[in-house]
Amino acid sequence: MLLRLAYLTVTNTFAVLRLLPMSDRDKDTEILALRHQIAVLERQLGEHKVRFTSADRAFLAALLHHLPLEALRRLRLLVRPDTVLRWHRDLIARRHAARSKRAGRPRTVRSIRALVLRLVRENPNWGYRRVHGELLVLGVKVAASTVWEILKEAGIDPAPERASNTWADFLRSQADALLACDFFETVTLSGAHMYVFAVIEHGSRRIRILGATAHPTAAWVVQTAKNLAMDLQDVGCRARFLVRDRDGKYPQLFDTVLKDAGIEIVLSGVRMPRMNSIMERWVQTCRRELLDRTLIWNQRHLLHALREFERFYNGHRPHQGVANARPLRPLPPPITDQDQIARLHIRRRQRLGGILHEYEHAA
Repeated sequence: MLLRLAYLTVTNTFAVLRLLPMSDRDKDTEILALRHQIAVLERQLGEHKVRFTSADRAFLAALLHHLPLEALRRLRLLVRPDTVLRWHRDLIARRHAARSKRAGRPRTVRSIRALVLRLVRENPNWGYRRVHGELLVLGVKVAASTVWEILKEAGIDPAPERASNTWADFLRSQADALLACDFFETVTLSGAHMYVFAVIEHGSRRIRILGATAHPTAAWVVQTAKNLAMDLQDVGCRARFLVRDRDGKYPQLFDTVLKDAGIEIVLSGVRMPRMNSIMERWVQTCRRELLDRTLIWNQRHLLHALREFERFYNGHRPHQGVANARPLRPLPPPITDQDQIARLHIRRRQRLGGILHEYEHAA
């Protein structure tokens, strides 16, 4: 007992001697730091590890930053002195970043934001690239990243941008001389299987639906080839190659008719749909935007729906592969008048009972 009392007397004497050269400000700082650490420990009674919140770190860093390193080492802290100094550096960095933050670009006009949200609301399957193309068709020039930010801010997940591949780059470089064709199957409401035959121009993305039948016989396919050759000759299309797969529906006379018209047949590889990727992509678009959203009654109804979709696809729908242009109609000049942008009045035109939507300026 006497030995313990002597030890405490000596240690407290040295502690008093250490406090003599300290200023009142340093003493008050040490007292506040110790009191705050006691408050932190009381708040976390029963926990195995002491955790400092962001407010605790900011308070201690601001309180102790002016003390020299030797004084910090003599102070009874729950963390190392280097940790306190690091807290202070982080606090200064965040403060400097908050002061130097710039305002950025001006906010997008409210009418454009409302139009973007309207397009997405009325067309849930559209991504931000598709919405950006529709805005260009309407003459509203905004960046695709702006559309992306508007959708993200509204809590709508934008569709990811699809990356191209090497074969697609090759097809794009030869697009003006390339055609592609394919059959795809659909089922009517009565259960009958119908085969649709279509051709697309790589350069302009113009689609030609050559017909639909339940029995794609050799005579029927050859007649569609003759109709295609005459149609291309009438519009002055100078296609040199036609990409098709190895489907047995194509008779030898089909290739002969097109060869006589100056079009060489290029066969795609076995089980390699990317070699005919543009046509396959159009088939997917036709299913997603038309056939999966309507009930087909019979062959006549199918042809009517396909003709309407063909006019919509060629005359209004923007295409990302050709810089959001349209095959039969060029893009209008962008609207530069700010007053006109602020007073946008867009009218919706419905095709096929509302399955397809076209947007244009109201007169």
